[in-house]
Amino acid sequence: MIPTVIAVLCVAAMLFAVRLVLGPTLADRVVALNGMIIVGMVLLAVQAAETGRGSFLPVLVLLAVVGFVGTAMIARFLQGRGR
Repeated sequence: MIPTVIAVLCVAAMLFAVRLVLGPTLADRVVALNGMIIVGMVLLAVQAAETGRGSFLPVLVLLAVVGFVGTAMIARFLQGRGR
């Protein structure tokens, strides 16, 4: 089951990477980058569940905070550019 989850997440990461490269707008690229961060977080959570070690969990919290702050900053930038 775990290899299937990892394979699906790798496909999702590749599709997000395509959107990151081909995205016509900055907003598309931000969504793709945020999706890649989330896929990385889920991969870490799967690794933690598979190994039974909780040492990955602080990294998950850090990635969640960095992803949220980065997305909020870029959204604020895009809002200011629209004026």
